[in-house]
Amino acid sequence: MVSVSAHKFSNSNNGSKPCDPQVIEDRVAHLDFCYNELAQLAAERRARLDESRRLWKFFWEMAEEEGWIREKEQILSSAEYCKDLTGVLRLLGKQRALEDEMSGRRGHLQKTVAEGQNMVQEDHFGTAKIQERIGDLQAQWASLEQLAVLRKKKLQEALALHQFQADADDVDAWTLDALRVASSGDMGHDEFSIQALVRTHKDAATEVASYRPVIDMLHEQASTLPREGAESDELWGRLAGIEERFREVSELTKLRKQSLQDTVSLYKIVSEVAACEVWIDEKEQWLNSMEIPDKLEDLEVVQHRFESLEPEMNSQASRVAVVNQIARQLLHNAHPGEKDIRTQQDKLNNRWSQFRDLVDQKKETLSSALGVQNYHLDCNETKSWIKEKTKVIESTQDLGNDLAGVMALQRKVSGMERDLAAIEQKLRDLRGEALRLADEHPDQCDAITGRLAEIGAVWEELKNSLKNREESLGEARKLQQFLRELDDFQSWLSRTQTAIASEDMPNTLAEAEKLMGQHQGIRNEIQNYEEDYQKMRDMGEMVTRGQTDPQYMFLRQRLQGLDVGWNELHKMWENRHKLLSQSHVYQMFLRDGKQVEAFLNNQKYILAHTEMPATLDRAEAAIRKQEDFMTTMDANEDKINSVMETGRSLASHGKVNGERILERVASIDDRHKKNREAAVELLIKLKDNRELQKFLQDCQELTLWINEKMLTAQDMTYDEARNLHSNWLKHQAFMAELQSNKEWLEKIQKDGMLLVSEKAETEAVVTEKLTGLHRMWADLECNTQTKAQCLFDANKAELFMQSCADLNEWLGGLEGQIQSDDFGKDLTSVNILLKKQQMLEKQVEVRQREVVELETHVKALGQEVTDTDQADGRRQLVERKFHELLEPLRRRKDFLVASKEVHQFNRDVEDEILWVKERMSLALSNDHGHNLQSVQLLIKKNQTLQKEIRGHRPRIDDILERSRRLLKDGDLGADTTGRRVSDLQLLWRQLTGEAELRHGRLEEAHKAQQFYFDAAEAEAWMSEQELYMMSEEKAKDEQSSVSMLTKHQIVEQAVEDYAEAVHLLSKTSRGLVDAGHPESERISTRQSQVDKLYASLKDLSEERQAKLDERLRLFLLNREVDDVEQWMAEREVVAGSHELGQDYEHIMMLQERFREFARDTGNIGQERVDAVNRQADELINSGHGDAAAVAEWKDGVDEAWADLLELVDTRTQILAASFELHKFYRDAAEVQARVLDKRRKLPEEVGRDQNTADLLQRAHGAFEHDIHALGTQVRQLQEDAGRLQSAYAGDKADDIQRRESEVLGAWNDLLDACDRRRLRLLDTGDKFRFFNLVRDLMMWMDHVIWIIEAQEKPRDVSSVELLMNQHQGVKAEVDARNDNLSVCVDLGKALLAKKHYAAQEIKEKLLQLTDKRKDMIDKWEDRWEWLQLGKWQRSRSDGGATVTVSPPAVLEVQQFSRDAGVAEAWLLGQESYLSSREAGRSVDEVEKLLKRHEAFEKSAATWEERFSALERLTTMELLEVRRQQEEEEQRKVEGSSCIHVQPQQSDVVDRNDSSDQSGVVGGGVSLVNGLADGSSKEPSPTPSPPPIEKKKSSKTSIVSEAAATQEGLLHRKHQWEGPNKKASNRSWHHVLCVVAKQEMTFYKDAKAAAQGATYPSHPRVSLKGAACEVAGGYKKKKHVFRLRVADGNQFLFQAKDEEETSTWIQAVLDASAPVGPSAANGTLDPDAPPPGVVESGAVKTKEKDKRFSLFGKKK
Repeated sequence: MVSVSAHKFSNSNNGSKPCDPQVIEDRVAHLDFCYNELAQLAAERRARLDESRRLWKFFWEMAEEEGWIREKEQILSSAEYCKDLTGVLRLLGKQRALEDEMSGRRGHLQKTVAEGQNMVQEDHFGTAKIQERIGDLQAQWASLEQLAVLRKKKLQEALALHQFQADADDVDAWTLDALRVASSGDMGHDEFSIQALVRTHKDAATEVASYRPVIDMLHEQASTLPREGAESDELWGRLAGIEERFREVSELTKLRKQSLQDTVSLYKIVSEVAACEVWIDEKEQWLNSMEIPDKLEDLEVVQHRFESLEPEMNSQASRVAVVNQIARQLLHNAHPGEKDIRTQQDKLNNRWSQFRDLVDQKKETLSSALGVQNYHLDCNETKSWIKEKTKVIESTQDLGNDLAGVMALQRKVSGMERDLAAIEQKLRDLRGEALRLADEHPDQCDAITGRLAEIGAVWEELKNSLKNREESLGEARKLQQFLRELDDFQSWLSRTQTAIASEDMPNTLAEAEKLMGQHQGIRNEIQNYEEDYQKMRDMGEMVTRGQTDPQYMFLRQRLQGLDVGWNELHKMWENRHKLLSQSHVYQMFLRDGKQVEAFLNNQKYILAHTEMPATLDRAEAAIRKQEDFMTTMDANEDKINSVMETGRSLASHGKVNGERILERVASIDDRHKKNREAAVELLIKLKDNRELQKFLQDCQELTLWINEKMLTAQDMTYDEARNLHSNWLKHQAFMAELQSNKEWLEKIQKDGMLLVSEKAETEAVVTEKLTGLHRMWADLECNTQTKAQCLFDANKAELFMQSCADLNEWLGGLEGQIQSDDFGKDLTSVNILLKKQQMLEKQVEVRQREVVELETHVKALGQEVTDTDQADGRRQLVERKFHELLEPLRRRKDFLVASKEVHQFNRDVEDEILWVKERMSLALSNDHGHNLQSVQLLIKKNQTLQKEIRGHRPRIDDILERSRRLLKDGDLGADTTGRRVSDLQLLWRQLTGEAELRHGRLEEAHKAQQFYFDAAEAEAWMSEQELYMMSEEKAKDEQSSVSMLTKHQIVEQAVEDYAEAVHLLSKTSRGLVDAGHPESERISTRQSQVDKLYASLKDLSEERQAKLDERLRLFLLNREVDDVEQWMAEREVVAGSHELGQDYEHIMMLQERFREFARDTGNIGQERVDAVNRQADELINSGHGDAAAVAEWKDGVDEAWADLLELVDTRTQILAASFELHKFYRDAAEVQARVLDKRRKLPEEVGRDQNTADLLQRAHGAFEHDIHALGTQVRQLQEDAGRLQSAYAGDKADDIQRRESEVLGAWNDLLDACDRRRLRLLDTGDKFRFFNLVRDLMMWMDHVIWIIEAQEKPRDVSSVELLMNQHQGVKAEVDARNDNLSVCVDLGKALLAKKHYAAQEIKEKLLQLTDKRKDMIDKWEDRWEWLQLGKWQRSRSDGGATVTVSPPAVLEVQQFSRDAGVAEAWLLGQESYLSSREAGRSVDEVEKLLKRHEAFEKSAATWEERFSALERLTTMELLEVRRQQEEEEQRKVEGSSCIHVQPQQSDVVDRNDSSDQSGVVGGGVSLVNGLADGSSKEPSPTPSPPPIEKKKSSKTSIVSEAAATQEGLLHRKHQWEGPNKKASNRSWHHVLCVVAKQEMTFYKDAKAAAQGATYPSHPRVSLKGAACEVAGGYKKKKHVFRLRVADGNQFLFQAKDEEETSTWIQAVLDASAPVGPSAANGTLDPDAPPPGVVESGAVKTKEKDKRFSLFGKKK
């Protein structure tokens, strides 16, 4: 507005201007300025106000934060940590909530602080205060965080401590429970319960074992507690207590486990012993009742039972052994029941030993009886055998003395001699057996020796027959001798041929050598028999010369067969020798094969267990070792090849095990190749590892070098000016050395990359090493450059000039070397010059860098010096000279390289020409081999040559290519080089051509040699088989015939199979001939020979097959004939048996068996005989060569069959007759057994009462009815006996009559016994009728006596009269029963009169009856007299003592009772007055009391007379006193032995002196009611009998003991065992403690105390001299008192509270006090209170009771 108005005035065009416009403008400008200034001031103030608001807001927020921090500080500074686990957990929860709140508050605080810092950065006017407040707040926050951490730590420590305490409490609770379980004394009551306890304890033991980690964890918790808690004695004491209790639990667990195991073993012993004893009892009963039978069949039955007993005994023996073993274990463990265990063990062992002795005794007896029976059986068989041989000798009488007869005799006698030797040996055995049995059985000695004499007689008869037959032969003996020798030789020949023809093959080399030795021994034996063979041939020719008899012709055939067999024996020996030789070679191959396999296994193991070395030296050593190993493999390769060649040779010769040999060879070859490949592979790996180790070693060396150079590069000691230049030069040399050695790094880099490219598995190691090297190299170069720069900066000008001078000097020397014309005269000199050239080039490269650096130096000088032209000129001069020398250096290098190439080419050409000439001699060789092996070897060598040629071809091509290149470049002489190259090409073409030609020639030679080899093998094999086919060997028996035929079939099949091999050989020959082989004619000839030989072999095989079949059929017939004859001979022995059976069962068995035998013989025998005849006819009809012998065999079989059938019929008739006789014996034995059984079953029992007697009478009637049926069988037996006596005579008839008599005698005895029993049963009935009457009367009289004795006692006169009336009624009943009594007495007298068998018992019953009747009458009369006199007894109990009172008559008793009641009431009324302590408090009261006392004395005087009347004795009392005195005089027993209290025996007890009287009664002395009068001074009556006194004394002692006893449940701990020895078990135990008789006894509980079972450890402690006090030093438990015993033991006891503690201490102190003299002497002090009175407060009550102890108290 103002500006507009001012503008309007200042721009007004009218002439009226109130003021100068300039003034207006100035004023306006001034106004604007002032306004702007005001606006600026307003803005500034607003800004200051905003900043002030921010400041106070910041202060307010800071104050709020400080208040919150102070609040939380108070919380965190609290010392409350609670006293239990729950409280600590609650505080920890609050602490975590506080920490969460702090975390949330921290962000707001940081935001506030950031705001303050922003204001500080903005240079706020309150910066100082802001910074101060921020610092204070941050300090408070840090303090708060520290407090939070500290409180959290404290809470965690408190948590750990309380957690430990809680866990410790849990462990204590568990330990107490486990201790209670482990210390349990329950050991079960039987085996089942103990097994259950064992299972329970096993679970408990497992729990204890598994609880060990919990305790270990508790220790770990204790170790983690804070220091002040962890080091507290209470904590470690508690841990020690826990450990101690746990050890105690563990020990108790082990002890209880052992105890349970011992108890299980004990129960097992008891059960096993019981089972064994039951079994032994059963078997002993059987053995004791067993009788050794006389029959063989019965003996066999008994023996079978003994055999079945043996396994049972073995089983029981094992049980006995188990019992002994368990018992030994228990005894070894010191079982508490050692005595019982030993008793059980000894008892069982003794029973078992006795049982075994009994078994051995019975077994020995049985064996002896069996020996006798077997002896008789052997005697019968031997006798039959001798008789049979006698018949055979007698049957030879019909044979003549010609050859046929002699041969027939020879056949029979040859077997006879063997039989006679066997019979003689049997006789010797029987004699020894007879002597032994005669000694063992003297009662049967005659029978045993008699049987032996019979056999001796038969044996002498046989020998005489044989001797007579030999004497009758005469001249035929020589012929017989020859035939015997011929048979022996043929037998030897057959055995030898069998031994040689054995197909046993050796399985080992030792067996092969053994068989070779045996085979050689056979050869020597054959040579020894050579002379016998010649003698045999000569004798045979002499015997058969000129003889035409068929038998002599047969003998001549035998001699011819002997010759053939002899020749065949030699051939067989040769063949066997060849076969064994091959087997020997085969076993040697196997042995060498095993050795080779061992080599290969060793090689495989070494190759598989070779590890890669970790250093270069070890790697090279491993390579050398591997190369040595491969050298060893090469050395063993000859051995392996030899074994493989041997195997192939054996397989190619047609060895039986050819396939196995080839498999073995292939296996060896394969394993050898694998080992070779593995060795090569391992060598490659080792070489690769060596490269890696070499690389690592290079890296290590370079690392060491770099580290060494790093020290030099980091050396900065160059401050002195005088050695600055030398340091610069040294550093330049150092840098040059670095540049020259950088190739080392590059070489390592290159080797590493090459190694990675070849072996990718080394990439990680190589890369790591290379990275590290490059990093170290870079550091080294950096330090070097830094040092160079520092040196250069130190003296730039001097260094520059010196550098230029050095370069000029070096360039001059280099120029002289480049201008040399020496380029080398040979390859060696050229190589040396090239190495020098390479060194110059490296120096040039280094100097080139120095030249480049000169320019840098010039620039650096330009910064310090203005004139640098001279320095730059020198630099350019050096640079120009340096570049001028580079081109000559390059040209010299080219010349040297060209010279090296030329010289190298000439050297290679000469080497190749020399190599080709060396191989040319092999290619031009004309040696093609003379056999298959040599040809194969030459082929392998030629193949190797061809491989070498092909492998060398690239080198030749390279030389030719280089020659063309060199000729093209003009570096070689054309004539010389071209000529040498042409020679090389010509020789190379000649070598390749000759090698190909030689390969073709060797292939043809190999085919021909292979054919020859196969043909030779075929001819050898067929020749061998042809020799076998042409053999004239004949089988000597069926087995050898079958063997030969089987072997021939195998050979024939092999011949058939060999046709394929011949066909392949023919095909090969045709192929070679068709191919135009140089040896075609020779090949065709060999093939035709093979074909002819194979055709001949086939014909020989067919012929030998036919001969073997014919021979086998003859042997089959011979075997069948022998089998049939042997079968019939065996049947004849059975059919000719004279055994007629030993009893009925035996004869039935014999009959049944013989019927079966006859049926089988008829069926089977006829079939076998027909089959033999059919086969014989077939052989005869087919024209067999031995048809005559076949016919003879046929006739012999038919005759033997007819004889056998006749014997069977005879045996059948004999067995039928024997059956009748044995049937009679059986029936007689059965009837007699039944009679005896009835006799045994006739019981001796006559009954226990009337009912059983009647039952037995009825049973006897039924028994008599049963035996009537048995009489019919007896009559039938009599008829059979009469019939058999008429059929038999002699001993048999007498035996039949004896059996009949035995049966009849037993029958009559049975009838007599039945009669006697019937009479005895009748007498028994009468006896029991009498006994019943006696019993009834006795019971009635007992009832009457009971009524008499049970009548109630009269209380007054009327009751006495009533009792007397009742007693008269009893008398009437007794009179009524007199008749019955008379009947009973008459019956008893009648039984005694007829001499009853129970007369003594009847007499006793009669006496008892009369005595009882007399007793009843006496009791009635005594009761009647008693009622008349008023006798009665009254018993009253007073203080535990029983007093017997005998009053006078009834009226006297009633009067005394009345008067005594009144007197007692008066005394009770006056007692309160007498016991009053009131003496009066004034004269009046005293006078009143005196008057009252006078009145009392008057009253007492009045009562004096009444008491005197009461003291007078009644009539019955006087009688009783007199009776006791008489008894006392009769006994003559001292009064002191019947009474315990001596001083009181002579006291005169007055009824008025109640206190003295009570003392006596209380002391245990029983007195009668009436005593002597006091004025008479007579002694008191005799006390009551001793039993009452004894009972009283026992009660008194019990009361005394009960009064002196303190008992209760306490916790006990055994602390000390002696003065300086702590107890081994210091655990707390909860026990029942009883203090009595100066002893403290411990029980487990009240039940154990009632049973008397004390606690195992310290069951009883003597309290004599013991001390008891409160255990003040023991702080672990409350209410504990200590007991110190005189022997040094100390115990701690814990009670429930202090009162109980005091009670126990007082009780122990009272019990430990010494006993007084009166008690020690066993007498009572007269002034002392009576026994049983302990407390003084009870004295008055006792005295009160004692005063009135003589009066009965009213109920």
